[in-house]
Parts: sequence; structure tokens; C-alpha cells
Amino acid sequence: MAQQTAETVGAILRGVRSDRGWTQGQLAAELGTSQSAIARMEQGKQNLSLKMLQRIEDILGQRILNIGPSKMTHLRVEGGRRLSGAVDVNTSKNAGVALLCASLINRGTTTLRNLARIEEVNRIVEVLTSIGVECTWLPGAPGAQPRDLQIRRPAKLSLEAMDVEAARRTRSVIMLLGPLLDERSEYKLPYAGGCDLGTRTVEPHMQALRTFGLDVEASNGFYSVRAPEADQHDRTFVLAERGDTVTENAIMAAAHREGLTVIRNASPNYMVQDLCFYLQSLGVEIDGIGTTTLRIRGRSRIEQNIDYFPSEDPIEAMSLITAAIVTNSEVTVRRVPIEFMEIELATLMQMGQKLEISGEYMARNGRTRLVNVTTLPSELVAPTDKIHPMPFPGLNIDNLPFFAVIAANATGQTLIHDWVYENRAIYLTELNRLGGQVQLLDPHRIYVNGPTKWRAAEVGCPPALRPAACILLAMLAARGTSELRNIYVIERGYQDLAERLNSIGARIEYFQD
Repeated sequence: MAQQTAETVGAILRGVRSDRGWTQGQLAAELGTSQSAIARMEQGKQNLSLKMLQRIEDILGQRILNIGPSKMTHLRVEGGRRLSGAVDVNTSKNAGVALLCASLINRGTTTLRNLARIEEVNRIVEVLTSIGVECTWLPGAPGAQPRDLQIRRPAKLSLEAMDVEAARRTRSVIMLLGPLLDERSEYKLPYAGGCDLGTRTVEPHMQALRTFGLDVEASNGFYSVRAPEADQHDRTFVLAERGDTVTENAIMAAAHREGLTVIRNASPNYMVQDLCFYLQSLGVEIDGIGTTTLRIRGRSRIEQNIDYFPSEDPIEAMSLITAAIVTNSEVTVRRVPIEFMEIELATLMQMGQKLEISGEYMARNGRTRLVNVTTLPSELVAPTDKIHPMPFPGLNIDNLPFFAVIAANATGQTLIHDWVYENRAIYLTELNRLGGQVQLLDPHRIYVNGPTKWRAAEVGCPPALRPAACILLAMLAARGTSELRNIYVIERGYQDLAERLNSIGARIEYFQD
């Protein structure tokens, strides 16, 4: 950054901080840096990376680098490099979002430790803050971004003040219906947003919550909610769809009720288990965790001060393992939640991928089993059968797209069947821009032919998180310099993915037009 520009940015930063009423020490604590570093920034004596500027803007809620419309952020990737070393898996995006929503059930203080700092989390935090919840990022290690979030809700939530723009940018807002079950007799929630994956009906959520007496009507961009009267009835119901967020919504609704709730055909997936572990710590009785039948006896009022560590993210683990495989590298991915990766790893080994898997150890939540996975350079072959997802304990639906990139490195033809989403398989054809040979059969099925001679290209990020990450990973294997344009969707689901890939030998940089 040129000196004149650094001084200009420093002056703007000083003004925005002062307008916010923060001291240099407060901003330093939010950023995980020192007060002296903030002083140097404001004096124009500290070089600021684009990523640091984005963090400052996110915390202060105002543009620093340019005043006016927000610019898109892109990635420039120098591909064709072998990776090496070790990298840790972050905590789960999906568990973190569920726990943020569930914190509304607790009238005490919830501290979520080592939370993933991603856009999806930021949007939910913005929504919670707008309705009166006190959300404070606690200072971390010097120079590190704060990862521990302290959450304290008021006696009465200001639902009419909800940040509609933030709510519309996340699909997770639908998961507030369970925690807010009887918060108020009537209120509104904005329609859910998130990835563009085709129409994903909210009707399964409504079917589950109607059993508690909740009445929801959708009109004019909002869900109009009429809450049920509190009761202590026992209830048993079957979920028509074994969805993760549907199960979580039903669990959070049941956590309010002192009667016995039995949920059949429940998802036993990783984020659901994390939610159950958290609620158990609050005194909610839950039997059947990890199975498709949950028995829950809730509490009408919960007021506990609690620290909770979400477990590690199996989708991020698969992303990092894929990066190592497509670059034919030896990399150790640490803190892999093995219970939720066994089918993926078995499928990789059937394709000829050499893996070394360590002994098991416990996650910080004391319940989730972890291992370290080391990839070794391998010659891959296409599997004899199609690759398709299934509800847990099958191959994870969100891990399926990574097999398109991996299959492109394998000799032969692989059929990938993404039966869940209407449009996601279509986005995987963008790999062809990088030299892939992906043939679209219909909106749910693709043939991937390999091996692929990847080539550098400029590609716009598709509007779906996992296909976007797949394109970035393919760029790591493509010799030359590639550009991935408008990476917001990746930022929504990964914390500092580019930096962490750089830590094991990738060369990726952020830039703006």
C-alpha cells in the first residue's frame, strides 16, 4: 500500500472508530491485535492487507478502503504447485449456526468457543444483535482474530427491529422458528436466502412445528407467525423429510416443552449431534443422539451460564483433503471428525487413494471422535459404481461435489448423482472452463471423464458454496495463473480458506478491481 494511501486509510479508520465511540484498545481487542498496532494503522505507518481491511470493515460496519458501493473480492491462484505440511480443520459452520440460534433458548450467558468466523455466522450475529441480543467477541491470542463469542439475550427480544437485509442473506433464519416458538403471540420473519440451489421447500419445517401448535403463513416476503400457547403435552411425530435443519428446528422447539417429545426419522448428522450436546449441557434431557429416533424432555425456562466448543467440520475436512489429492500432494489434515467421514474415505481408497489415518482422539466438546488423515501421491481410477450421497451415515450430501474434482483426476468415467438439489450438478460443469471433461446428463447427474490436464482460466464463482470451492481447488492443480471472481459465496462458508491453503504451499492472493 502506498504511503499516501496508507495515511488516507488511517485517517478514515480513525474517523470511523471515533464515530463508533470505540477506543483504540476496543478495536484492537475485536481484531485480536495490539493497541500500538491500531495506532500505527491510524498514523499510516502500518501496511494493511486487503483481508485485514475487510475484517476492520466487517467489525466497524462501514467501508474503509473506499466510500461508496462495496467492491467484489476475487482470488488469483498460481496453480500447478505441490502442497505439503499440515493443516487443522476448523469448527463446523453448520453446527455454529445452529448453536447461535439455540442460544436464544438460554436466559443465561452462552459462550461459544472457537467459532468459525465466516459470513454465515456474521449474518446470524447481525440478526441476533438487531433484535437486542448482546454478542461480544472475546479477545484471543495476540494477532489472532477473536473466535470466542459471548451471547446474552435480553428478557424481551425486539423482533420488529430485525435486520431484514442480513436475514435475507442467510437460509439459516428459518431456524429461528424453533427457538422463538412461544417468544411472542405474533411476529414476522423474512424469507430465508443463502445458496442458489433451486427451490428448497420450507414445508417440512412447517409440518414439524405445526405439531407444537405453531401457525405460519408466507406472504409478501415474510413468514407471519402465530405462536402456540405453552403446554406440557407429550407428542410423537415423524419427519416427512430427514433434513438436518428441519430436525434442528424440531429439537429446539421441543427444548421449550416440559412434556416428552419423540421425533422419528430425525437426522443424526454432525450438526444435529452438536446441537443436542449443547442442549444437554443446558439441562434438556435427550436420548437417542446419533440415531433416527430422539426422545426429548425440555424445560420451560433455561438459565445457565455455559461454555461450549462446536466440533470440527467434516465438509471443510473433505475440502482440505481434496486440495491435497488434486495436487497429488502429501498433506496431513488434522482434527478430522472420523464418524462423519468414514464413507468418503472408504470411497477414496476404493479409487486408489493412499491414506494414512491416525488413532482417534476427542474433540474439545468431549464427544466427537477425531483423527489425522495424511494423503499420499496416488494413481486414481474411476469407481465401478456411481457416487451418490445419502443421509448420515451415508456419504455427506455436501461432500459429494468434491468427488467431481477428484474423479477428474482419475482414469476412467465416473457417474455422480446429486439427487438432492435441483441445480447443483449443473454448476459443476464450470470445471470444464479449467480443462475438465464434465458431461451433464440431467439436472442431477454428471459424467466426469479423466484424467484431466487442468489449465488456468478466469471463472466467475457459481452461486452455490460447494461447487464454488470445487473450482478453487481445481485451480490449485491448473498450471499458470487463474482468477476466481466474486468469492462472497466461499467466504460465507469458509474461514480464511485461501490463507490456510497458502499455509501448506498454495499461492493465492485476494484482489479487487
